[in-house]
Amino acid sequence: MTDFAPLLQPDRGQPAHLLHTVRKSGFDEWFAGQPERARGALEAALFKGKAGQFALIPGAKPDDWAVALGLPEETGPWDLAGAAARLPAGTYRLAEGDAGPAALGWLLAHHRFDRYRGEAEPIPERILLTADPARIDDMVRIAGAVALVRDLVDTPAADMGPAELAHAAEAVANANGANFTVTQGDALAQGFPMIAAVGRAAIRERAPRLIELEWGDPAHPRIAIIGKGVCFDSGGLDIKPSSAMLLMKKDMGGAAHALALASLVMQARLPVRLHLLIPAVENAVSGDAFRPGDILRSRKGLSVEIGNTDAEGRLVLADALALAAEKDPTVIIDFATLTGAARVALGPDLPALFANEDRLADDLIAAAAAVSDPIWRMPLWAGYADMLKSTIADINNAGEGGMAGSVTAALFLQKFVPATIPWAHFDTFAWRPSAKPGRPRGGDALGLRAAWEMLRTRFGG
Repeated sequence: MTDFAPLLQPDRGQPAHLLHTVRKSGFDEWFAGQPERARGALEAALFKGKAGQFALIPGAKPDDWAVALGLPEETGPWDLAGAAARLPAGTYRLAEGDAGPAALGWLLAHHRFDRYRGEAEPIPERILLTADPARIDDMVRIAGAVALVRDLVDTPAADMGPAELAHAAEAVANANGANFTVTQGDALAQGFPMIAAVGRAAIRERAPRLIELEWGDPAHPRIAIIGKGVCFDSGGLDIKPSSAMLLMKKDMGGAAHALALASLVMQARLPVRLHLLIPAVENAVSGDAFRPGDILRSRKGLSVEIGNTDAEGRLVLADALALAAEKDPTVIIDFATLTGAARVALGPDLPALFANEDRLADDLIAAAAAVSDPIWRMPLWAGYADMLKSTIADINNAGEGGMAGSVTAALFLQKFVPATIPWAHFDTFAWRPSAKPGRPRGGDALGLRAAWEMLRTRFGG
């Protein structure tokens, strides 16, 4: 894991190279105020303040150089990421203002997933000075949480099965003094029958389990965070085509988000009673795999007809939601790479948000805007509940016809959450198909910072 702490330091007037952040709309005025030597270098570099442009400005001495960086018209957390990835090692400060939220991009530009590289290239250490030292710890924690999601999702399924996911959760629990438990075997089959059924086809070393973590003062408001931990999804007997399996190592991306969010709650010592739940399974194919047409009994007692074994994520989440609800939390948040329908509707960058309470949805949307972690609310449209009807069970796990797939998946989950408990469901991609500054191709945290900002604002005291 990248150590972000040394990369963001208080500005005490120490020597540093200046970073001039320029926007196209203000370029002419800024350019006119630069010395002749700087103007010549900027003209030679064809620097006009356009977003993404980068130019070195020589000083009077060999070591006395600065940098001009073109920024988008709207500020955001990734403004400095492109520069941070291109600058040599050294110490830097902004010539005007402070980094603010852009410090996150600066930090994450230093993160690499290099576990499987024989000779990983060293990353130059670029230190950013800030005049707002009170925000350093929080920014470093958020960068660490995003990096945790990326590392977990990028790890191939052979090295990130249910047992390894449990080890990762245990490490977070131990680092924060949390209580950690794992339910598996007969206890899992009896208490969480749908988690057990989905994961029973896997080999013993990749057996299903429910991972739990509890932390905080029991007198504080209780919050539940749940993440879908399908460590690989073959589709089961309704097997996926090979092209659809290529990214299925990321089907535990919801669990990665939930674990990272839980780590933020604990590291910030938020005054809550935290309950983290991760149903961890592999949806495999074997003679013991659950079948289309099977009827599964859920923890809540509802019977579920299996219309499609590739709609397994909602099954394991349902048992976890039922347990979380039994503890009567003040809020439940779940993350899941649940449906391709959400990606068709919203693309890779926008997690679909479903919520059973307008206040919770509004708070999450406001938090998302505040930290530039976009989400989009989708409807829990009750009129589509008929798509999940079964003639022989209480509910079917897959709607017929393939329409409104993300909505019907969320409606299925809603069956396992009492209407009296505010609940939010993130159908997130957890993956970036193409690189952007500070955001390499691969696993990514989408919706994590929005959820954290909401919790921090609501329960921060």
